[in-house]
Amino acid sequence: MVKTIGNPFSWTARMFGQGAQGAGEATKEFAGRDTAPIEIRDIGVSDLKVALQKGAQDFMAFRSDVIFIIVMYPIIGFLLVWFASNTDFLPLVFPLISGFALVGPIAAIGLYEMSRRHERGEAVSWRHAFDVLRSPSFVPILVLGGFLLSIFVVWMYVASWIYFLTLGPEPPTSIATFARDIFTTGAGWAMLVSGIGIGFLFAALVLAISVVSFPLLIDRHVGLPAAVVASVRVTAQNPVAIGAWGLVVVAFLGIGVLTLFIAMIIVLPILGHATWHLYRQAIADRR
Repeated sequence: MVKTIGNPFSWTARMFGQGAQGAGEATKEFAGRDTAPIEIRDIGVSDLKVALQKGAQDFMAFRSDVIFIIVMYPIIGFLLVWFASNTDFLPLVFPLISGFALVGPIAAIGLYEMSRRHERGEAVSWRHAFDVLRSPSFVPILVLGGFLLSIFVVWMYVASWIYFLTLGPEPPTSIATFARDIFTTGAGWAMLVSGIGIGFLFAALVLAISVVSFPLLIDRHVGLPAAVVASVRVTAQNPVAIGAWGLVVVAFLGIGVLTLFIAMIIVLPILGHATWHLYRQAIADRR
């Protein structure tokens, strides 16, 4: 049968129909198709060591593919810090660096997929990291990623106000002057203490809602609400282990920053793969 373009009214109706169908599918995935109970396990600090070991093994198994994917993040981080340190945004350099912990789970999404395939004995290459884009769970993953980005934006806004209310509003004249004002003035210490305290709350929030939610969405079509609730439950049931995991993440990212982001090429993949294995230990496999 020969297909014709049809009149504008029929074409518009067909497009609206396809759009409505796509929106309906997205809504189903957002709510979740997998309604099986999510079993939370008890984990300890020893499980973190196992997760890191397995994460390092995954990294070594396909390090060239992983480095190809991750190398952009150190470059982006270095450029952002360089830009901030050479403009009036110097007071936001530290909040910008610490904000990596808030968006790190987004950067590791492709790594979760690679670990999932490796675990199943399937072929793995850098191309498979982008399979997430075709995943039925891509919509809830996208929404959760957008939420983490919004938290990062709010953190940067709050950090700017902390500086404004302490050492501000005028930007520092140099890095040396800024450092001196931080450690030799009451306002500087007020900025430092309040910034670290409030930043900790932002980091704790992100850790609680994302420690296993992204891997869970990739592994099962449970929907966004169930994935976030499961992540919070894992945190509440294992506060010591998850708190220790947060310290591990901060320490690894700190190493990356101290090496001018060069070590991020190794740090981020190991953390990403290890997060997948931590998810496997924290939530029982339904299969």
